[in-house]
Amino acid sequence: MSQAEEIKSKLDIVEVIREYVPVKAVGANFQALCPFHNEKTPSFIISPDKQIWHCFGCGRGGDVFAFVMEKEGLGFMETLRLLAPKAGVVLRYENPEKYSKRNRIIDILELAGKYYAHVLTTSFGQKAREYLTSRGLQENTIKDWGLGYSPDSWDSLYKFLQARPLVGKKYTNEEILEAGLIIKKEGGHGYYDRFRDRIMFPIWNVNNNIIAFTARINPAKEKTEKMGKYINSPQTSVYDKSRVLFALNKAKTAIKSADLAIVVEGQMDVISCHQHGFENVVASSGTALTSEQVALIKRFTKNVALCFDMDSAGQMAADRGIKEVLAQELNLKVIVLPEGKDPDEILRSNPEEFAQAIKEAKPMLEYYFEKISANLELEKLDNKIKVRDQMFVMIDLVKNKTESGYWLKKISEELDFSESDLREEFVRWQSKQKTFGQATAQTVAKEEPLSEYKTREDRLSELLLSLAIKFPDHLSYIISNFEPEYLSSSDSLRFYNNLIIYYNKTNSLDYTTFRIYLEEQGAEDERLLDKLILLGEKDFYNFEVNEAKAEIIKIIVELKKFALQAKIKKLEKNIAQAEKEERQEDLDKLMVELKSLTDEIKNINLD
Repeated sequence: MSQAEEIKSKLDIVEVIREYVPVKAVGANFQALCPFHNEKTPSFIISPDKQIWHCFGCGRGGDVFAFVMEKEGLGFMETLRLLAPKAGVVLRYENPEKYSKRNRIIDILELAGKYYAHVLTTSFGQKAREYLTSRGLQENTIKDWGLGYSPDSWDSLYKFLQARPLVGKKYTNEEILEAGLIIKKEGGHGYYDRFRDRIMFPIWNVNNNIIAFTARINPAKEKTEKMGKYINSPQTSVYDKSRVLFALNKAKTAIKSADLAIVVEGQMDVISCHQHGFENVVASSGTALTSEQVALIKRFTKNVALCFDMDSAGQMAADRGIKEVLAQELNLKVIVLPEGKDPDEILRSNPEEFAQAIKEAKPMLEYYFEKISANLELEKLDNKIKVRDQMFVMIDLVKNKTESGYWLKKISEELDFSESDLREEFVRWQSKQKTFGQATAQTVAKEEPLSEYKTREDRLSELLLSLAIKFPDHLSYIISNFEPEYLSSSDSLRFYNNLIIYYNKTNSLDYTTFRIYLEEQGAEDERLLDKLILLGEKDFYNFEVNEAKAEIIKIIVELKKFALQAKIKKLEKNIAQAEKEERQEDLDKLMVELKSLTDEIKNINLD
């Protein structure tokens, strides 16, 4: 047991959190007003059994270390020093003449990076090299970014690292494991490489130390590999994904020079940008920006431009990163690319188009207004009010009074409302949020990060998954009566698929082993697991088995209706187009399909 594990095992997370905020028992768990955002109704849940916490208001969550790190603003080692006396653990310090544990971990990761880079140049890495060059990467770019290849072998890296001495001492299994490079075999006997047959992207901290890896699946196995397309190193003593921006070590000088940080989603996008001369680009690695990442950017500039694939990454209004950027009073713009394209694609075909998109980046509120008003008939009062209320949510996040005032004037003109009336309505809206603290979309935006700004489908999807975990006896029923396509997001779908694979393999659902299984998949779904468990405890802690099944049936029916309604909406657009173009044969087929879907909605019934 490591010292961190020893400290964690000896602490009661409830008692630690109680030192910061009053907690109240609710069933088998505890709840509190969240200490990380303003709220009037408790949404902060603690599980003494699992020793985890999650706030359903602001989206934060984790274990006892995550709580103290967030509350005290400390790093991992400082948190260990703070909590060790509470746990009665005396921290063991290494001889200062020897390498510190942290430095040994970083040395292991650096050596692993060199190993992967070398293998890429051999016959084993030929296919990976061909893929990288087919993506337009030059040889010097591949070398400069330390790209590599992990062999299709169970333990080649493990054996290599075991054989390498450091200051006269070999690396231990515990050190290699803590670096996140190997996984302990089931039963605890032996280890195997975490990354196998994958293209390797080193992740550096701002001081140019390799602290982790992202591993892309071998392109030849994309259709057969069960694990994710990209898997990442787990959180370690040197790597916390929420506190790192990919390529900031290379981009920081250019960011200062341009006085602008461009944030994209993936590593390939960043590397392609730098290769084409856009060196002020970093990546959030497919996640929303965190407050820690925004603070890193703020060291070099106050101007941020987001260049995300809005369809796959989720709507901008639901992106926690927007609130984090605005909360730290940075200037935020959105780079709009042609639909379906990412920076890498555009740069390979037409770099000038990407440069133009940067020049034409839109202020966040302008982008958001265009997005929510698209395809709406703004002559209709209901639609005007809908857009107005959604804009109130976003304007309320803006700290700059001049900018918020400008946008109140702007939307009054766009919606043909009186400016004075709109300003009065905005003041009433703000007052209502403060007075009643209602858990509506507006209140969520006022008090909570936008990552928790959910649609009805999002909420139902999470409730269904939480019920499946809390009442695994009903999993067979869910599998038989539920289509995965009904889930609202790619994250929910991936989690559901992993849940079913694990359940079919083990015919049981044990929290600890399922969490380890999810960690091995590399998509960080273990965090979603913790959230779903606490959601189930919060909403269904007193449910009996039969009550749970009844709730599952209701949710499945509603999700199916949402899915069918979405199909009908799309079909109605096709019908309108067919009528306009007088394609009678297509119109007849579409009308038959519409009737079928309409009948299906009316007749949805589950036993």
